[in-house]
Amino acid sequence: MGIFSRFSDIVNSNINSLLDKAEDPQKMVRLIIQEMEDTLVEVRSTSARLIAEKKDVQRQQQRVEHEVLDWENKAELALSKDREDLAKQALIEKQKAQQAVDSLQKELERVDESLSKLNDEISQLQEKLADAKARQKTILMREKTASSRLQVRKQVDSGKVDEAMMKFDRYEAKIDDIEAQVDAYDMGKRTLRDEFAELENESKVTDELEALKARMNAKKNENSQ
Repeated sequence: MGIFSRFSDIVNSNINSLLDKAEDPQKMVRLIIQEMEDTLVEVRSTSARLIAEKKDVQRQQQRVEHEVLDWENKAELALSKDREDLAKQALIEKQKAQQAVDSLQKELERVDESLSKLNDEISQLQEKLADAKARQKTILMREKTASSRLQVRKQVDSGKVDEAMMKFDRYEAKIDDIEAQVDAYDMGKRTLRDEFAELENESKVTDELEALKARMNAKKNENSQ
């Protein structure tokens, strides 16, 4: 037996509740969709059978209606020939045919009512089916997203990222060591640029010294006056 045993079970079902209770929501929604599609096929098959039955009843009704008119015409003919006895028999047959017409009309009304209900049921079932398919897409997207996040989390928690960062740290330490060795080789070595820089510094000091002497001599001269 499927998830749903009757059409009303499907229409009145709460898909959210079914999915919340399911251990595997993706599998459950596939089963729900399959059950709905199978039921939809059955309902449409029933609807097609009723439509064929309606056409058959309509054909029967038209035939019997012709019989009613035919017996009425026969009764008129009998009376025109002064055959009242035949006219009565014709009217009796007309009544029988009319009863058959009335009975077929009730049958048509029953079929129309059943078809109307089936059309409503098909509409409800199609809405439920569309909802289930939409939820299936949502579930698949959520599952893919969750799976991707889980994979990333596993990679992070596995220590591979920390190991990679440690390797970067070791590489940077090696580069720092190499740069330090280069600086050590350069220590104590005077370049042409260094000598010119030293001369410039000496010239600045000399100029500043001469300026200081000039200011002090100027002060002495002021005091002696």
